[in-house]
Amino acid sequence: MKKIAVGIISALVGGAMLLSGGTASAHTRTSTVEIRDISPNPVVVKAGGETTAYFKVDASSDIDKVTLKAQPEGEYRALREKSVNASESWRFSITFNDGDAAGKWSAIAEAYNKDGKKVAEDKAYFSVDIEKGKAETRISRFTADPYKVRKGKSIYFSGRLQVDDEGWEGVRGERVNVYYRANGSSGWKWVASAKTKWGGKFSTKTRAWRSGTFKAVYNGNDELDGATSRADYVRVTRGWHH
Repeated sequence: MKKIAVGIISALVGGAMLLSGGTASAHTRTSTVEIRDISPNPVVVKAGGETTAYFKVDASSDIDKVTLKAQPEGEYRALREKSVNASESWRFSITFNDGDAAGKWSAIAEAYNKDGKKVAEDKAYFSVDIEKGKAETRISRFTADPYKVRKGKSIYFSGRLQVDDEGWEGVRGERVNVYYRANGSSGWKWVASAKTKWGGKFSTKTRAWRSGTFKAVYNGNDELDGATSRADYVRVTRGWHH
């Protein structure tokens, strides 16, 4: 009987220990960290400007510290991480400019406990769009010939429209206007126009009226900035003649 009783007691004690162990396991906390929101996404940066993106991170109550880092993916991955600003409640902000890599980026949140040990990590993706600005243009070698002309004779204009594309290159198929300002006048008057050809070259003409200054103007388009040439003076004798 004693052996039986001992066996029953042992079984009860063992069961209690198993029950106790299960209860302890149920109360074991798993440390968590999660990037809940990235705004805006995509991050759109205008040429010459900056855009700030905000990151909201959630972490379990046992987390003492959260850090965030962001870096471009793919071919730009070797670039250094962006500088991150932290605020309360695990909120972070990162400022992007047009010098940053466009495309896919990753944000990585790392959580640390009170002992300074990293106990959790989360990764999320977002994209950065860089809006390109208009390309710079110039009108070079603009001339109005001859420099002295009789009334009614022709004045010939020529020049070259170029774009800065890692070096100055000619722009073909764009309209350039020529304006005239007579001596003693403050206003400019349109007198001629021409479309650029191979190498960005253009040429046109008008009839002489009276002495004054000429300039060529390109108005630009969705991709190219406008440009104005240097002024060129022409002396006209005996006034205007049609």
